[in-house]
Amino acid sequence: MEEQSRVTEGEIASGNENKYLSFHLADELYGLDILKVREIIGIQEVTKVPGAEAYLIGVINLRGKVIPVADLRRRFALPMREYDARTCIIVVEITGEAGFVAMGIVVDAVDAVVNLRDEQIEKAPLFSSAVSQDSIKGLGKFEDKVVILLDIDRVCSEDRITEESSDEVSEDVE
Repeated sequence: MEEQSRVTEGEIASGNENKYLSFHLADELYGLDILKVREIIGIQEVTKVPGAEAYLIGVINLRGKVIPVADLRRRFALPMREYDARTCIIVVEITGEAGFVAMGIVVDAVDAVVNLRDEQIEKAPLFSSAVSQDSIKGLGKFEDKVVILLDIDRVCSEDRITEESSDEVSEDVE
């Protein structure tokens, strides 16, 4: 009995454990900090916004709030595919200039919540990729899988829709 408690204490002392929501995107497994996830919803009709970046597929009305939606396949320059029953939108809270901003990201399928200890996460090696190096927090190892851990604030940092940019468009029209 005493032996078991020492093992448990040793496991706790070996590193912090964090939770990540894992999801599939083009045959790869990605993850993001569960504390950034507000909710997961099924794919729904998106209202297109003229002049938006190609990866910003539009906006949705989520219980009275209009939130932008980005397709991660487009964002990472991956081949497109038709949405299916497993395609969903993960609503995340990113840190924006005005505080927390809700944003939807379209993924192929949500997998599971994964618990990873610090020692299970390695720094991502330097390589050329559609995902910028600073958008990857690290590579998590669990079971026989590797999950690419994203810094969703950095992934979505260029996706902010601000009133300031709307005002600039209005001024150009006049």
